[in-house]
Amino acid sequence: MKRTRVALVGLGMASRPHLQALQQLAPTVELAGVYNRSEAAAMAVAERYQVPVFASSEAIAGDASIEAVILVTPPDQREALVRLFAAAGKHILSEKPIERSSAQATTLVEVCEAAAVNFGIVFQHRFRAGAVRLGEIVRDGHLGDIAMVQVSVPWWREQSYYDVPGRGSYARDGGGVLISQAIHGLDLMLSLTGPAASVQALCATTSLHSLEAEDFAAGGIRFTSGAVGSIVATTAAFPGGAESLRIDGALGSASLESGRLTVHYRDGRTESLGESSGTGGGADPMDFPCDWHRDLIADFIDSIRTHRSPRISGREGLRVHRLIDALVESSRSARQVDVEQEKAG
Repeated sequence: MKRTRVALVGLGMASRPHLQALQQLAPTVELAGVYNRSEAAAMAVAERYQVPVFASSEAIAGDASIEAVILVTPPDQREALVRLFAAAGKHILSEKPIERSSAQATTLVEVCEAAAVNFGIVFQHRFRAGAVRLGEIVRDGHLGDIAMVQVSVPWWREQSYYDVPGRGSYARDGGGVLISQAIHGLDLMLSLTGPAASVQALCATTSLHSLEAEDFAAGGIRFTSGAVGSIVATTAAFPGGAESLRIDGALGSASLESGRLTVHYRDGRTESLGESSGTGGGADPMDFPCDWHRDLIADFIDSIRTHRSPRISGREGLRVHRLIDALVESSRSARQVDVEQEKAG
């Protein structure tokens, strides 16, 4: 089978698992080259991974042999690149968040839909073995109707993390812990529970950090199904702990913590799957294996070959953006806020 040629744009710390994953996918995916605003960073990566360096993003767009582009840039750089590559007919896999707000994210989704190119989002936590099995359990009704959900993200970031220009700002990142860290757990939650209907939240910046946006967020969630839930997320919990998702249903409960799934059924049965692993919750944000990225990229490449939508499309990714917007607005207005729902058609 002919290998699919892919270009990687953006070589910050989030590029590491992508590069490692692409090495493992080498039999079917060819890394055609990399591009980064810093030529020195691009040359260092190119030397290590033995790949070419593109002189510009336009050079990638103009290369007819490249079918897809992986974007690992800060959110404020996404729109111009998505428009460029979509117009050139390149399929696009983008790091989260899609953009800095739901409105901006929706624009990018519509750009790709109009160009008829696949637009996938990197929510790799959905590809962990425990999360995959939990999805099967919920979809097959083994927990019964979901009554309650709890998401906890007790992570830690040194101040040096936020000292990087623009990090934790609304102009570059679109916010703080919600859109940059908790977005993974919230996306996974919504993939299991269905849409959120309303929220009531408190977002704040603790005395442990100096940044424009929040490093702490807590909120209650009511889902369209009638279930209720809670979210507590922070990057101020030294030394950082494992994120967790708990679901309580009519027939049992399931807990997913740091990749390990434990299920307790009301009839006395138990089930466990997966192994605990690094998740990037401590001082090193990249302290996790590349397996989840590998499987996500493999799904995206397969979606191109089989002419289907990727498992996590841009349209799918908008749900968590709308939830985060509502949580932030609820905190700012000190009131309950309805979550914007997907418009029919």
